[in-house]
Amino acid sequence: MGKRHRARELALSLLYQLEFYPLEAFEAQSTAFWADHPAGPEIRSLAEELVQGSLQHRKSIDDLLASHVEHWILSRLALVDLCILRLAAFELLLYGKTPWKVAINEAIELAKSFGGKDSGAFVNGVLDKLAALAKDNSPAPLG
Repeated sequence: MGKRHRARELALSLLYQLEFYPLEAFEAQSTAFWADHPAGPEIRSLAEELVQGSLQHRKSIDDLLASHVEHWILSRLALVDLCILRLAAFELLLYGKTPWKVAINEAIELAKSFGGKDSGAFVNGVLDKLAALAKDNSPAPLG
């Protein structure tokens, strides 16, 4: 498993864990998370960058996801799928360091590993809709 993939797995785990705590507890939860999940500096740095970006843009990412998830509302999604979509949307549209195909493929792999039996297809479907923004090099509709 590559370092970048491992960083994404850890970012997903931390994002998921943070869903159960208020944002004010971020520092304490992050410290506890890294104590339980030691990682090399390169992996930890990337994971933290992805988590912080996903959290910083969470409202606009959620608004965008809500407009691209057909027949669903975000609060009804499996939490792990929602965390994967948030992470992937940040990486796909805002991060600027990952090719769009890689961001989508990584998200699908995370969904297959950590989500339900249909999570990979669901994540793929949502991200394919968002990919048009990345492919066209359109400015991301996120703040």
